[in-house]
Amino acid sequence: MTEERHADEELSAVEEVAQQPSRDPESSTEVLEAEGGFETGASAPSATTEEGGAPSSTTEEAEELEDELTVAQRAVAELTGDLQRLQAEFVNYKRRVERDRELVRQNATYAALSPIVEVLDTVDRAREHGDLDPGFQAVAEQLERTVQRLGLTKFGAVGDAFDPTIHEALSHVGEDPEVEVTTCKVIAKAGYRIGDRVVRAAQVLVVDPATS
Repeated sequence: MTEERHADEELSAVEEVAQQPSRDPESSTEVLEAEGGFETGASAPSATTEEGGAPSSTTEEAEELEDELTVAQRAVAELTGDLQRLQAEFVNYKRRVERDRELVRQNATYAALSPIVEVLDTVDRAREHGDLDPGFQAVAEQLERTVQRLGLTKFGAVGDAFDPTIHEALSHVGEDPEVEVTTCKVIAKAGYRIGDRVVRAAQVLVVDPATS
């Protein structure tokens, strides 16, 4: 009887199991998860991040870009400095060329007009002896206007204070109580210059102040 009872209990257990609905694999998985068995569908590990959540690769790229920007800025500064130096050199060169061109022009004018000074002296001596012939007077005036337009100017007049840089004293003719410094009393030959350059100093006779 005991063996038959055990057999009936086992048969009843089998029938009870057979009558229970089969479990879904996913629900089984959920049971296992609830029981702490294992986890499924876990997401892949995220990339290693630095403080603030930004990936380290992004920080490295930012540093590389910053380095490239620094190099580019340094190159721009060097090129700017080179350009400024070249510009300064060009300005200096241009000034030298202009100065040399002006000097060449003055030298050419000096060489061309120096011999004419003697002709102008002849005109002055002719005037000292009286009025010039109308025809000769017209030529003399035209010559004087031409050389003046080219830059040759005449200087030296009675009463000018003697200046050894532009006057040549041919003689001292005594003292004059009316002057306070050595003064041109007679103009033997007028002086001529081009700009600040003396072509010929004025040849003069001078008087000195009276001594007490």
